[in-house]
Order: sequence, then C-alpha cells, then structure tokens
Amino acid sequence: MAWTSLHSYVLVMAVSVFDLFSIGIGPSSSHTVGPMRAAHRFAERLRGSLDEVARIRVELFGSLGATGAGHGTPGAVMLGLEGAQPESVDPAAGRERIAEIEREGRLRLAGQRPVEFDIVMMLQAMAFHSNGMVFSAVRADGTEVDRHVYYSVGGGFVVDEGEAATAPGDDVAVPFPFRTATELVALAEENHCRIADLVVANEEALGNGPRLREGLLQIWAAMRECVERGLAAEGTLPGALHVRRRAAALATALEADPTDPLFAMDWVTVYALAVNEENAAGGRVVTAPTNGAAGIIPAVLHYYWRFVPNADDDGVIEFLLTAAAIGQLFKANASISGAEVGCQGEVGSACSMAAAGLAAVQGGSPAQVENAAEIGIEHNLGLTCDPVGGLVQIPCIERNAVASVKAITAARMALFGDGTHHVSLDTAIKTMRDTGADMADKYKETSRGGLALNVVEC
Repeated sequence: MAWTSLHSYVLVMAVSVFDLFSIGIGPSSSHTVGPMRAAHRFAERLRGSLDEVARIRVELFGSLGATGAGHGTPGAVMLGLEGAQPESVDPAAGRERIAEIEREGRLRLAGQRPVEFDIVMMLQAMAFHSNGMVFSAVRADGTEVDRHVYYSVGGGFVVDEGEAATAPGDDVAVPFPFRTATELVALAEENHCRIADLVVANEEALGNGPRLREGLLQIWAAMRECVERGLAAEGTLPGALHVRRRAAALATALEADPTDPLFAMDWVTVYALAVNEENAAGGRVVTAPTNGAAGIIPAVLHYYWRFVPNADDDGVIEFLLTAAAIGQLFKANASISGAEVGCQGEVGSACSMAAAGLAAVQGGSPAQVENAAEIGIEHNLGLTCDPVGGLVQIPCIERNAVASVKAITAARMALFGDGTHHVSLDTAIKTMRDTGADMADKYKETSRGGLALNVVEC
C-alpha cells in the first residue's frame, strides 16, 4: 500500500484505539471506571502533602449522584483514593476491600495514610457535564489542603476542571486526520486503502505502532475471557432486582440443538448476555466504547470468529481498528455518555461501531463500511438511558443483545448495496447529538424516567 503525497502530518487532537477499548471493571465506565480514575488522580495530587490530610470529602453530582449507588461509584472512589486503577484492580479483592473500608470508616489515602472520608450524593448537575465530582482534602482543623473538580465524560474518560475549560487543541501530529465520516471515506478512497490502514498510520504517529497488534489481541483476549466467565456463571446478579443470569442456560440449550436455523444469531444473543451479566456483577470487561454497551462489539466479534469463513487474527485487528475509527467520530462530534445524550450514545455508538467492523472484515468498501455504521446508529436514535433501580441490568443487558443482532443486520444490508444511501453517518451523528440535547434529563441515566419510573422494584 502506497500513501499519496497529498497528506503530510497534520496536528489534531487524537483519540487512540486504546482509549476507546480499555480493560476495566463493571458495572459502568462513566460511573465506576471514570470515578476510580478521578479518585486515583486526586490521590496522586496529594502525595506531597499526605501528612496534612485528616479527611477526604467527595461530592458526586448529577447522574453520579442519582444512580451512583447502583453503579458502584462510591466503592470505585474508595478504591481509587487508595491507589487502585481499573486496568489492574482485581474485582473480587476490590469488593472485599470496599467492605472493609465501610466497616472501618477509614481508607488508606494513596495506599499510605489512614484518613476518614465522606461521599455525598448530589442530584443537581454541574454545568460542564452531568457526571461531575468534587474532591476535597481537609486538615484536622477543617482547613483545605486541596480541592479539585473532575468530570467523567463517558467511556472511562476523565477531564479535570482545567481541561474542561480549555477547548480541544491541535496538539498531536497524525498523517491522516479526520473529523467527519466524509473525510474518513475520502482519505481511504484517495489512498486506495482500508479504513483500518488509516488508523494504523495514525496510531503509529501516536507512538502505539510497536504495541498495536499485541495490544489489540490482548483486548480481544479480554473480551473472550469475559464471555467465558459469563457462560460459566449462574445465579442472580447483585442488587435488589435479583435479576437471574441467563447466558449459561441459553448456551446449554443451544449446544443441545445446533440445527435451529437461527443458531448463529442466538449465539450472538448469548455472547452479549454473557458480557453484560459479567459487567452487571462488577467483573472485568472491556469498555467498547462504554461498559453499559460492552457486550455488543464482543458479541459481533464472536459471530465473526465462529461463523464467518476464514476468520483470523488479522480480521479481528481490522474489525477493532475500523470500529475505533467510527468511535472516534462519535466521541469528537457527539458523545458516548449516557448521562449526556441517553443510551443512544452508548448502545447506539457501539452498534454503529460493530456494524462498521463487521462490514470491513467481510470485504466492504469504505463507503459500505460508512453505510453500515450509519444504519447502526440511525435505528438507535432517541434511545433513552433509564436503568431500573439505578442498576446496569434492566434494560441494559437485553438491550446489548438486541443491538448486537441489529449491528449484524446493518452490516449485511450495507454489503448488499454499493455504499450509496440517503442519510450520511455525519448527519446521523449530528442528529444523535441534537436529540440528546433535546432529551429531558430524566432520561439520561438518572433512573427518574422511563422504565425506571414505571417498573416497580421487587
């Protein structure tokens, strides 16, 4: 593949594939992974003044305050303040440590200094983003050692108040910058290459070239391990809803009758359920691009791996790179945060990303890949985020299964065409952003509207 000379290195704010796909813990990237990262960052800020700190106060605003208890936010904050990070923390050990902290009423700040703490849930939202957090470190006499504001903006991404106040800058040099899907497709067509090839070149410019293949296969391995754990687990999920795990039983039933004409699609459902049941239980998952939508890309990748002829590691890598390119468009031009735009930003984005990835590995042209991505999001527009009981269970788990099948349908529809279609992906993403802005806050991960209001917990 030879690049044209038209594209020299251009400075852009770039999001890496490893930002969109990162290994963390459930049940929520914005409510668990992000707050843990924010708490860890605050603890690191205090390393030079730990001896002064007697108490930590954390205020969780907006969606974090409304549904944080069911999403594991307080525990994630405790672990982060002790120095844990979502990529490496052991979920089972973390749960045990949270129970100890709650019994003792003290935590080890940065893993060193025992301090008292308060975590306060605030329903009002902060101006920049609904998922706002204020961390305060206080001396014994009540004076502040430090105070800092963070925002969990979706997918485990965290920005502090300084970063939030600064417009995204042009500070990373990549050879193939794109802000829109139109630009992305044009770059691929001009250079006679796949969308994945453009992402590879950009990742190399970001310094990820040496670890790109290995890192993506590690992401795929983590997805497979999550499915395996989900298929081995039975019983009920944590929380007052007592939701029964179904993936294992459904897998057993499918294995008993492989002649069903919908055998492959039923397995897609099982794979998605397995991941999202693990996520709901606080297990280790891959944000893809969020935890609430973590089952869709793994389920469609498993479909590719098991049911598409000649599937191999190279195809897995192309799938993830292509999906990441689409995810970058959502991140740049709309949102992947349920607290900001509703579930269309989570499940809708993931469905679009998965559809694009599948179309690519089945030989789709850049235009067909864009078409698949557009179909995937168009038919998730307006999707609300209304978790019953503040838990990432109903309707989240089944919603991932339905969207996984929808992604496969979107890819197949696009591959039957020639890439020509009426609604562009750019238009659909803009529509998602506008719809999210118009959506009432009660439908944005607050558990104060939709199913969360009308389903009686029991």
